[in-house]
Amino acid sequence: MVLPNIESSEKVVGFDDDEDYEAETTKKHSTKKLGGFHRLGLHPLVLKGIQKRGYKTPTPIQRKTIPLIMEGRDVVAMARTGSGKTACFLIPLFEKLLVRQNKNTTKALILSPTRELALQTNKFVKELGRFCGVRAALVLGGDSMDNQFSMMHSKPDVLVATPGRFLHLCVEMELRLSDVEYVVFDEADRLFEMGFGEQLREIVHRLPDSRQTLLFSATLPKVLVEFARAGLTDPVLLRLDVESKLPDTLELSFISCRSEEKPAALTCLLDHVVPSDGQVAIFVATKHHVEYVHMLLDQAGVSNTFIYSDLDPSARKINTAKFQTGKVRALVVTDVAARGLDIPSLDYVINYNFPAKPKLFVHRVGRCARAGRPGTAYSLVAGDELCYLLDLQLFLGRSLPLIDTEGATTAESGALGRIPQHLLDDQLSKIQLWHNNNSGLNSQRVVSENAYKQYLKSRPGASVDSVRRVKQLPVNTLGPHPAFTALATPQVDRAAFLAQIKNFKPQGTVFELGQSSRIESYKVMKTKRNKDNEKILNFKQKLQPKVTDEVGENKRVDLELSDLADISRTFSRVILPAKRREAQIGGGGKRLKVGGVDKEHFIPYKPADAHTEQGLAVENFQQTAAHAMLDMTGDTDQALRQSHRARMTWDKKRKRMVGVDTNSKVGKIKSESGTWIPATYKSGRYKAWVERSKAGEDSGSDNEDQEDSNTRLKTTPNTRWGRHNLKVQQKAKIKLKNTDQILKQRIIAEKKKKKNARKGKKKKKN
Repeated sequence: MVLPNIESSEKVVGFDDDEDYEAETTKKHSTKKLGGFHRLGLHPLVLKGIQKRGYKTPTPIQRKTIPLIMEGRDVVAMARTGSGKTACFLIPLFEKLLVRQNKNTTKALILSPTRELALQTNKFVKELGRFCGVRAALVLGGDSMDNQFSMMHSKPDVLVATPGRFLHLCVEMELRLSDVEYVVFDEADRLFEMGFGEQLREIVHRLPDSRQTLLFSATLPKVLVEFARAGLTDPVLLRLDVESKLPDTLELSFISCRSEEKPAALTCLLDHVVPSDGQVAIFVATKHHVEYVHMLLDQAGVSNTFIYSDLDPSARKINTAKFQTGKVRALVVTDVAARGLDIPSLDYVINYNFPAKPKLFVHRVGRCARAGRPGTAYSLVAGDELCYLLDLQLFLGRSLPLIDTEGATTAESGALGRIPQHLLDDQLSKIQLWHNNNSGLNSQRVVSENAYKQYLKSRPGASVDSVRRVKQLPVNTLGPHPAFTALATPQVDRAAFLAQIKNFKPQGTVFELGQSSRIESYKVMKTKRNKDNEKILNFKQKLQPKVTDEVGENKRVDLELSDLADISRTFSRVILPAKRREAQIGGGGKRLKVGGVDKEHFIPYKPADAHTEQGLAVENFQQTAAHAMLDMTGDTDQALRQSHRARMTWDKKRKRMVGVDTNSKVGKIKSESGTWIPATYKSGRYKAWVERSKAGEDSGSDNEDQEDSNTRLKTTPNTRWGRHNLKVQQKAKIKLKNTDQILKQRIIAEKKKKKNARKGKKKKKN
């Protein structure tokens, strides 16, 4: 396979360089023009839709990607969240649709991982393409299949779909998709994370080879498994804005608390820090946490709504609309809404449960501070989540500022502090009273605690280095967070006194305190202490520099950023087949495997960006070999109990647990590409719908000689003249008649003539 020329791809843009772009954005035009979009050579109708949508100047990813897509190149674009990736593939799509010849075929297919992202993409299609006459259709799981059959018969211009339901329609209706010329995989890495690999391979097999394929994602690994599965041809890689990972306008705040104090910490943030008119998204671990936090906020008088995967599709759509229109203040969600959702008015994000993967953190906090808007992300970090916080700092290449108990606060983003104890105590007493008075809230709290235990079993572990460094963090000496500085000022002395009590260590043991000096145990401990006192002091002196160097001075870890040469080398290693070869060493005939270690000459090496690439990776050899868990942990009981290493079920005959063969072909059918998919996809619903609605035969397939009338539904007229005209049309279609039919028609015609003649005579006499 030919590797893409990454360096040259940066030069194929609509602007010559960054200086030209800056001059264009700052230049004042006498005529009404649309920032820099007019420089891209777009159609006036497309520019009008862009103007109505409110876009003024293209973002860096847009001005780099749109010209390449308009040239017909396959593009893999990677940019940070909120950079405008959706408009990158919609604007060239409208350009292609305006110049199409056959307007009765589906030309574009956009695949999204979740319902919410598909709904949002469909909304963007309607808003940007309102003046282009684009007809878009939405194919989602959980919706009526009859309506989707009718929608597919109408041949929309653009299909926005989720992979599972779209493949179901392809198998059910036997679609070949030979007219599709434009395919987009939105949030491509998550499509494979969520287990849509088989569906994507089958869909790609049904698409024509001459198609144009685009992959868009906020994160991208070095391993190019996704690209091989998607089947791109000579792709161009655009990796922009990935060094920063987070927008410059996003402010991070980390708050340390115990697990049982998180409900109180959440209400403290909503009452004292987040403005009453500001909207906030609260991310939790499981759907049981969603229900508990929803009931807790209702008790606290905070208007809120919620979303999780098991929620009814209609309810998810309604609840999302409530939050997007500003009818409620808070949205409680799991990671189902961590990616792709665009809520312009969202300025605050709260991580109730800290994510186990740095990539998930980036997507969660990326819901705010989008398109240059400011935003703030608060994260509640329990004791068992501190190691994941250190992993995040390594991934971002930042230090972790710690706030001391002396009241020395800092305005630096990403500081770790505490909530003042007097505020936390007040909220704890309120929540305890709510639990005592509301049995439903208390029972839901117990359910969420049990669900968290199941969640811990499926949560991936942190790095060994972070687990070691957590033990050296002075968590007990943390002071009030800067967000609570004004509220904590009257209680500074109290907080310092409590911190001194926590750090107090008695000089003696239980055998010495409160005992008489004449007791034998007291004399033994006193002698032992005097003997080992010098060793204890030496040990403390050795330990003190180590703690100060790594944690006490907040040493910054500067990670080297990856360059284009590193990306090119990595791509070549992934695309080529990984075979275990033996290398000839010297002339003595000694052989050493490539994966072996020569202890005499081996020099251990770890890239400076190892933590960054590990967080960006979707799949790698180590994860596959160790059967690692997916980045996205489940938010339901079934997903939490499901084991990815071995699935066991109870055998009634054997009276024991037996393994389930996931590769069994029982109940599956073989598709055209050789992939085995569930046989329930071919349920016969489409044939029943065709008979019931009397639609044209094989209207789902794309025959070149098929007429427009076959694609339309044949309905019976409701009026008398409509039925009469329908009979006349049906009679006109009959071309060949036998002799009896001809004789019968002649007799009827003669009778009509005689009858009309008699009527004419009567009229003349009258």
